[in-house]
Amino acid sequence: MLTRRHFIVTSAALFSGPIAGPALAQQDTVLPTVEPPAAPARGPVSNPNNWPRWDSMVTPANYDPATSNPWGIHPRFLANLVEARPSLRAGDLHVDAVARYIYYINGDGTAMRYGVAIAKGNLYEPGTYRIGRKARWPTWTPTANMIRREPEVYKQYENGMDGGPSNPLGSRAFYLYSGGRDTYLRIHGTPYARSIGGRASSGCVRMVMAHINGLYDRVSTGSTAYLYPPEDNIGRG
Repeated sequence: MLTRRHFIVTSAALFSGPIAGPALAQQDTVLPTVEPPAAPARGPVSNPNNWPRWDSMVTPANYDPATSNPWGIHPRFLANLVEARPSLRAGDLHVDAVARYIYYINGDGTAMRYGVAIAKGNLYEPGTYRIGRKARWPTWTPTANMIRREPEVYKQYENGMDGGPSNPLGSRAFYLYSGGRDTYLRIHGTPYARSIGGRASSGCVRMVMAHINGLYDRVSTGSTAYLYPPEDNIGRG
């Protein structure tokens, strides 16, 4: 963004001082136009000073993860403590793409279960991933494939979008890696809570922002996320 700073150049830099009248009359030189310097490219930002206020904006009053539902999602997608198979490793995430649940495995034979939305059509990518990093109130930039598929939706954000309650990644994000490569798949909060239970995203797994906020500190970088096949992939060899 161009600011006033870019248009102010000190007179000492452009002029050497007054020129006497006769000498000025003899001048026949056209001075070149001085173009202001181009504004430096600005990437998307997320100001940590705003995070507490944004958290309060997306957390219902008297929040109880098992009962609070100002979003109007189906009650089965609210947070629930369930039994887990003893063989599952504590700290990992499991996404049941058929039932639209994500499970966080506790260390005592239980798991926290939350509702999710998964990707549209063939954009959902089952697999085993490593959580390569995590972020509070992340910024977001659509991928080149997203812009190519739906330029009318994503082209305007090609330089990125600042963090905040209207950002598509919402309040928290887990970044899924395969080996050392960022897959650009995420498990993240969403400002579109009514999409929970459906197929709505461009590849990611969506959660209610208040739900992922409560889960965020329990999930460690380096843990594993298992994304199981959706209903239309079951039985394929």
